[in-house]
Amino acid sequence: MSKEVIARASEIINAKAGYIGGGMRGYAAVSLIDENGYPSTATVTIATADGINQLTFCTSKDRNFITRATKCNRASICINSSEYNLTLVGIIDIVTDSATKKANWMPIMDNGDHWTSPDDPNFTVLRFTTERYSLYIVDTGEAEGKLKDAAK
Repeated sequence: MSKEVIARASEIINAKAGYIGGGMRGYAAVSLIDENGYPSTATVTIATADGINQLTFCTSKDRNFITRATKCNRASICINSSEYNLTLVGIIDIVTDSATKKANWMPIMDNGDHWTSPDDPNFTVLRFTTERYSLYIVDTGEAEGKLKDAAK
């Protein structure tokens, strides 16, 4: 059952990644510890996803996310609807290398509202890597555990 739930959760997350048309497919609530030691949550568009294993988000270097992730890179992500609640806990890294930035650049970003190109020094990618998960999907069931154990 656990492998079925993980597979279905991965499908859901992958379907939410990226941008389409003039809008975005999906969001995730990302929680980080703020400068006062409290959890702080913001909704962010999922740029790319490898199922429950890893997700990326695009942001600006001058945003609170970067400050918070620099101080404490432990994070929690929640993706939910009336049909599912997918909670992932792990590590979020700030990635600024050119190859990763180009891989996460989407055509909709060409409008210049936030960044001029993937080489814009303010354009930053946050890469979240899951360590543990708590998944509930109405039509599939639930699963909880550590990601390294899920492969077994």
